[in-house]
Amino acid sequence: MQPTVLVFAGLDPSGGAGIAADLTAIAAQGVHALPVVTALTVQDQNRVYEVVPVDCALLARQAQALIDSVKIGAVKLGIPGNRANAEAIAALIVQLRRRYPQLPVVLDPVLASGHGDALARGDALAALQPLLAAATLVLPNLREAQALGQLACPHVLVTGGHGEGPEVVNRWRSPGHGQEWRWPRLAGQFHGSGCTLAAAIAARLALGESMADALERGQSFTHQTLAQSFAIGAGQRIPQRFPSLL
Repeated sequence: MQPTVLVFAGLDPSGGAGIAADLTAIAAQGVHALPVVTALTVQDQNRVYEVVPVDCALLARQAQALIDSVKIGAVKLGIPGNRANAEAIAALIVQLRRRYPQLPVVLDPVLASGHGDALARGDALAALQPLLAAATLVLPNLREAQALGQLACPHVLVTGGHGEGPEVVNRWRSPGHGQEWRWPRLAGQFHGSGCTLAAAIAARLALGESMADALERGQSFTHQTLAQSFAIGAGQRIPQRFPSLL
């Protein structure tokens, strides 16, 4: 049976981030994505102008139909859109874990776009709290890690893409374990790199890989997508996530 990842994320019309990024990154790992849209957005590859959350009851019905009929291998969480959606998603994860106690849940804790544009209605940090409590792995960038503070989830990978210097340093910590990876820093700015990484890791976990292997392979895949990124206009580049073109 084909492994699956249940995805909750926003719709990005540029195709660079959100659901579009998740679908392609997960497919590239040989896994099938089950996309549930949390919010509609007005954005391009550079800026986010508006976020309109999906009704939380509709979101729950979308996911419930899948939960009732499909074996879920992992969950990937992007922006919830608002607190009500986050609470609805958290309740669905509680339900899923009754059936799959070891279900991996990967959270990309996006608080704002790279330009600082809001990605949730209301307080973005407050909206994330129910999801932080449900996550197995959280992947904040350096700025998000500072805003979130000490995270209590089992695994945290702090990504260094927003840092400086010739290398990107990603640091993994979990109880009794720590590891870091160093990747050459690539020129340019990228739209959807965090979504790509979180989705690829979720897919590797759905395949049954260990956390260490999933982190290693997810990062390697993401680095390749950025190294072969392309432009659709001025500004940020789009990761090349289609495996046949890598």
